[in-house]
Amino acid sequence: MQKKRDALPDRGAVLGCLAAFAVLAMLGGVLNPYLISLLTIVFLFTFIGQSWSIMLGLGGQLSIGHALFVGIGAYSVAVLNIRYGLSPWFGLVVGMALAAIVGATLAWLSFRFEVRGIYFALLTIAAAEFARVVFSGWEFVGAMQGLFFPAQSGPNSFWMLRGDARFYYYVSLAAVLLGVSATALIRRSFLGYVWRAMRDDEDASRALGVRTFLHKILVVSFSGAWAAIGGGLLALVQGSVFPDSIMGMGISVDILVGPIVGGLGTAFGPLIGTLITLPLDHLASAIGNRFGIPGLNNVGYGLALIAAVWLLPDGIWPAIVNSVKSITGFSWFGNLQRGMSRSD
Repeated sequence: MQKKRDALPDRGAVLGCLAAFAVLAMLGGVLNPYLISLLTIVFLFTFIGQSWSIMLGLGGQLSIGHALFVGIGAYSVAVLNIRYGLSPWFGLVVGMALAAIVGATLAWLSFRFEVRGIYFALLTIAAAEFARVVFSGWEFVGAMQGLFFPAQSGPNSFWMLRGDARFYYYVSLAAVLLGVSATALIRRSFLGYVWRAMRDDEDASRALGVRTFLHKILVVSFSGAWAAIGGGLLALVQGSVFPDSIMGMGISVDILVGPIVGGLGTAFGPLIGTLITLPLDHLASAIGNRFGIPGLNNVGYGLALIAAVWLLPDGIWPAIVNSVKSITGFSWFGNLQRGMSRSD
């Protein structure tokens, strides 16, 4: 019975989560168009970052080419919708399946020949760049000219996932809520404990009977399918798909910065981190363009990463939870920390 109770989410944590998302939902009705658009991108990269956080923060597998899966999802939605007129929902399902297969294949080839750690990370970069080059010369998917979704006309359509800026705000917010819930549930599940054990000591886990080879393939495949959903939604929000803008190295960097700053393997870490780093990137870019300082946003990213690793190695979210718990003494913050922090 105790194990069953531990597997259930804490009531206070659930209520706190719902209250936070209720506030964000209300903000969607009063914010100006620029902030709506900015927060929509923040939410989408949070959702994609959650997939990357699961892969590294729980599974212990480092990917620096996650744009590969984002691109697969984006092109699946774009091709099926633009070429064949199918609902983006079909594209999201197809993108998930393709990304899962590609992730499983990439992981099998890598781990079958004992390619792990930084070498696996380099392999993901190579795979993403290879896919970008292939798509850049593939006329069926638009090549370098890209694919463009038809302009939105008429009322918002949930079936076709087409609408105005506020429509996408709420779609992306719902995606983040789904991601937070899924991450929290996975962390408390048997699978989450197995993945964390594999992350902390793969050899010891294997000695205890964990099929680490299978679980490494599973976590890469699962993370890839998750990222593909975010890629499909990102394509719809942007209204177009280009190889460089959806599969480039910059996308992979944008994905990983938020979870690292916010807290790897946590449910809220990617959201907190992306809420800080992505607006910082936009602000630094604007300042750089204003004063003729190219690359200032990259400097901002670098400083944010250095500060996070140096001052808060576990991320901002675990630090917030610990601080509030020590100040208020609320027990549910302890449960939240235990259930959603990487420090386990």
